[in-house]
Parts: sequence; structure tokens; C-alpha cells
Amino acid sequence: MYNLPNLLTFSRIVVIPVIFLSLYFQGAFWAFLAAVLFIIASITDYFDGYLARARNETSALGRLMDPIADKLLVTSALVVLLAKPDMVYTRLSFIPVIVILCRELLVSGLREFLREVNVGLPVTRLAKWKTGFQMTALSMMLLKGFWYWGEIGELLLWIAGVLTFITGYQYFQKSLDYISETEKCAKVPPMPKIIQDLKDSEPVKKVKVMADTAKEKVEKKVKNTVISVQKPKKKSFKKKASKGSQQRKN
Repeated sequence: MYNLPNLLTFSRIVVIPVIFLSLYFQGAFWAFLAAVLFIIASITDYFDGYLARARNETSALGRLMDPIADKLLVTSALVVLLAKPDMVYTRLSFIPVIVILCRELLVSGLREFLREVNVGLPVTRLAKWKTGFQMTALSMMLLKGFWYWGEIGELLLWIAGVLTFITGYQYFQKSLDYISETEKCAKVPPMPKIIQDLKDSEPVKKVKVMADTAKEKVEKKVKNTVISVQKPKKKSFKKKASKGSQQRKN
């Protein structure tokens, strides 16, 4: 439980309060500290999975907490972007921020619903690329004022928003497919009722009458054959007995 991959996963959650402190302490130090911590935490997202597989330390806790830690980290950084002034060059960049937040809530709800019926919603390769673009974009935007890549980070945020929308639609479509299949299965009557309906159908009744008639004919024919076979045997036995008695008389 308390292995290195899980500790790296929990570290992404631990740094979130420090990132939020940059909202209350206006200064270059806190802004730079929040950006550096976010970058380090984003890097651990790769290493926790890699170390878990390399050291054979995969666990149910790690599979549970890894996507939760990613969502909490990304959401906290997005809130900082929305709350701090002059973090974006144009207010249109709030659109991908809202898309990302809504998608995370949607997928979390879908996973919660599907978990109740023991159906998983595995992470796709495109979703991993989406997470990479999100964390790279947010890292660059949090370093605005210390780095000249703020505009590039904003561009990457739009790319991340598009990927986020696509992956969210894919997850939603998979959930709809499962719900439609479940409803189809619910409309199908149970097997005993199907069997009874088949038994009561006219074609099956006709086949049953024909089978019974054929069975009676076969049984009658077999019975007649047995009788015909047995009668000659009795006559031959009587003839042999009479010949034997005549020989004794002589």
C-alpha cells in the first residue's frame, strides 16, 4: 500500500493546497513555487505508473487514486487560472477551461454509474495524450511572467480542450451503448417463458402429434415382428418334442 508509486500519486494531492496559496499571497515567489510544484507533480504522473509496472507494485489503491489525483491537480490549476487576473491573453481561452472542467465531472459521474454494475471505463490512449497536453499547457501558463511561453501554453490549452471534448464524447458514447444493450436484454423474456411459448406454438404441437403417431406405428410394428419371430420357434420346439417321444416309443 505505502510503496513508492502510491506515494508519488499521493504527492500530487499534497501539493494542491500550496498551489492554491498563490491566490492569497500575491508575489513572484508564491507564483513561481506553485508553477514548479505543478510541474514536478505532473512529472510524477508518468513515473508512478512506470515504477509500478517495473517493480511489480501495481495495486488497487494505485489504480483508484491515479486518475483522481490527476483530476484534482488539473482542476486546481484551472481554478487558479480563472481566479488570478491576467493569466490568459483573451477571455476566449476560458472556453477550453470550462470544457475540461465539465468533461472531468461527466467522466467521474459515468465511472461512478458503471462501477455500480461492475463495468469498467478504461483510459484510452487519446485520453493519455489529452492529460499530457493539459499538464504541459498549464505548466507554461502558470510560469507566465517568468517564461516567454505563455502564449504557447494557451495554444496548447485549446488543443487540450479539443482532445478533452473528443474523449469525453467517446466515454459518453460507450456508456450509452452499454445502457442500450442493457435495455434490450431487459426486454427479452426469461428462458423458461420462451421454452413454454415454443411448446405451446402450433408448429411444435403438430410435430409432437406426428412424433407420437410415428412412435405408435413403430411400437406396433416392433410388437408384430416380435410375435411373428416367436411363433415359429414354439412350433419347431413342439415338433422336436414329438419326434423325441416317437423315438422313445419305438
